[in-house]
Amino acid sequence: MQAKYFQDTDTLLLTFSRQSVAETYDLNENVLVEVDQDGRVVSMTIEHAKQQTDVNEFSYQLATA
Repeated sequence: MQAKYFQDTDTLLLTFSRQSVAETYDLNENVLVEVDQDGRVVSMTIEHAKQQTDVNEFSYQLATA
């Protein structure tokens, strides 16, 4: 998984796998979701990320049972 923030365009790209993209869906006018041929999420693009998310606060935690 990878997260990239492009400050010049205020775009957040979240990549979940390296699979080929088969389709792209608009969740709304600022959020795109790309899926592979099996319908699994490959990536999510968030335009105007500062308005949509708290892009300045990012953390990752692997929770174990």
